[in-house]
Parts: sequence; structure tokens; C-alpha cells
Amino acid sequence: MPLILNIETATKVCSVSLAKGNTMLSNRISYEDKSHSELVTVFVQQIIEELQIDIKTIDAVAVSKGPGSYTGLRIGVSAAKGIAYGIDKPLISVNTLQTMVCMVLNNNDFDKNTLFCPMIDARRMEVYTAVYDINCKQIREIKAEIIDENSFNKLLDNNKVVFFGDGANKCKNTILHENAIFIDDITPLSNYMVKLAFENFKNKQFEDVAYFEPFYLKDFVATKPKKYF
Repeated sequence: MPLILNIETATKVCSVSLAKGNTMLSNRISYEDKSHSELVTVFVQQIIEELQIDIKTIDAVAVSKGPGSYTGLRIGVSAAKGIAYGIDKPLISVNTLQTMVCMVLNNNDFDKNTLFCPMIDARRMEVYTAVYDINCKQIREIKAEIIDENSFNKLLDNNKVVFFGDGANKCKNTILHENAIFIDDITPLSNYMVKLAFENFKNKQFEDVAYFEPFYLKDFVATKPKKYF
């Protein structure tokens, strides 16, 4: 079974894990905001030392590709590319929203017709989102969407829809349909990338280390700091 290093930095949470096939061997998680650049490589080193392995024995490096935080994604992908290049091993990208769906499906039981809507906060009433079925198959495109009281009504009229992620927290008082279900405390973590990364490895779905870029979804917009006199 391949050893795959998984890196997830798409939101405020920073996490790293090492898995053998579908089995996680070790992981590290930090919920401290804006700590990604300091912790990613530290977590990798800690895991390598804990398991007493040579980093060159890792078979691939997987990274959460987005959508998500521009800065967080940039840090995670840069670290993953650097490690993959340094040990001359393949780079794997994993959809961040799909990782979140795997988390929910792994820890709950649902009717087969239930739909799943992960949401990552994109400020104000906007979220990065998509829709998946019970098999973790994407059935609606990933997009940045401004949420109002009519959002997802066509889906909600015919299905139970589970909303989760830090973007869903702010939508509870807006999406009031009786078929809407909200699950708290779901954030993408590297240990839930394991299955998806392993599938990509088996299918040889690798990225070009030199040219791969995160899926930012929206362009980064710099803001000028306020001046006080």
C-alpha cells in the first residue's frame, strides 16, 4: 500500500496526516488561525519523526486544492509542491468540498435521497459551495454563491439537504426550508482526504508539480489598510 502525505490548509484549520492506503498512521491539527505557514512543515517533520521513517519512502503528496482561503491554499500547495519535488514523488490534488462531504458521510447515516451541500465562508453572505449525492458524487458545479431566503429551494422542495461548514453557520437564519438540515463543526481535515487521495493515486490522477495551482475560484483582492490620524 502506498504511503501518502496529506496536507489541508484551505480554511482557518491547518492539518497534516500520513496514511498507508486507506489507513491513517498519524496526524496533526491546529485550529489556530493564521498559523499555517509556521506549522505545515513542522507537522510533517513531527509525523516523520514519530513514525521513524525516511521522508523519501513516501509514495505521493496530496494537498487540498480548494476552494477556500487564498492565503491558506497558497501555503499548503507551495509546501506540497516543494516536498513532492524534493523527494521526486507524484503530487495529488483533492477537492476541499468533497473532503467535507466525506467527513459528514463517515460520521452519520442518511437516507439515500439526501443531498449534501458543503459551504466555505467567503465573507458576508457569500459561500463557496457545491452539491453532492449520497455517493459523494458532485451533482452541481462549484461556485461562489450569495445566500438568500430562496437559495436551494428547488432542491429542498424534493430532497433533504444537509448544509455544513463554516459558511453554513451564517445561513441558518436565512435558509429556513423544512427540508434543510444543518450540521455544526465540520471543517476540512487532512485525515478525511485519505480515501480520496488513495483513489486518485490508484487511478494515477497526478498533477504537474511545476505548473499546478490551487482552485481559488475567485481572484484575490487586496484591501488597503485604514489610516488613522
